[in-house]
Amino acid sequence: MNTILSVRNLKKTFTTNHWFKTNTVFTAVNDISFDLQSGEILGILGANGAGKTTTIQMLLGLLTPTSGEINYFGKSLARHRSEIMQQVTFASAYLKLPEALTTYEVLNFYGKIYSMPATVRHEQIENNLKFFEIENLRDKKTRTLSAGQLSRLTLAKAFLPKPRIVLLDEPTAALDPDIAVNIRAFIAKERRTSGTSIILTSHNMAEVEELCDRAIVFKQGKIIASARPHELTATIKISHLQLVVTDVEKAQQFAQQSGLQHKLEGNLLDIEVGESHIPELLTSIMHAGVKYTEISIEKPTLEDYFLSIANQMEKQS
Repeated sequence: MNTILSVRNLKKTFTTNHWFKTNTVFTAVNDISFDLQSGEILGILGANGAGKTTTIQMLLGLLTPTSGEINYFGKSLARHRSEIMQQVTFASAYLKLPEALTTYEVLNFYGKIYSMPATVRHEQIENNLKFFEIENLRDKKTRTLSAGQLSRLTLAKAFLPKPRIVLLDEPTAALDPDIAVNIRAFIAKERRTSGTSIILTSHNMAEVEELCDRAIVFKQGKIIASARPHELTATIKISHLQLVVTDVEKAQQFAQQSGLQHKLEGNLLDIEVGESHIPELLTSIMHAGVKYTEISIEKPTLEDYFLSIANQMEKQS
């Protein structure tokens, strides 16, 4: 694998101007550095306002960095943007499309922007209309489309010219679960068959775990972690022991006496426990006479990792 996108010491500040008080400077992205490898899917995680969208806008050349460098394929984005953007595309659940154009016209327009030969362009348009299940929308104006239909169209557009890099901002946010499953399968296939490199921002932690080779975590404009998803979740030592109990009252009494964090919904008892203490807890449950019909152990997920960061931020504020 080779590096096809290199970001070094990237910083973006905004100055707010008010006639009634001194100008203030807000740092949205604060001295971040990372690389994207050929054929890699890189996830970007962070709370709202963490700097994800600002970073994507700078990677597209829509915002000028205050300082730092962005290099695609060994070339400076600042000096070679037009050439670079012929090989880089973007899709977002929140992207606006030309409202006067039909679905087919949008795809044809963007295909021309990326200099696709007519025969190849029309063939690929038909393929994408079919895959993204928007064939019946080909003659519909984009202003009449639902949020989910627009999301599928923006994805069809992004993958139309077979780009080397695709930047995806919340790509499945407005999609029904069954469509989202197909989209994730498509993204994985494109990487596997075409070697497409992808940067993916998402609030769907399961999506990041499923798709991404590596994830970087933003917090207040800085990167605070970079690792494979399973390596991030490994930093969370708390698991969830879940029991379907037969005596709810006895289970509730045991959980309260244990002093552990727990939830009891109906006859499902969920207890937070450190992995190393699971055998000890099971022994205590047996001695307490808590009967159950089912048992499962939920390992930490990326969502648990993300929630732990949110809790840390809340404590610090």
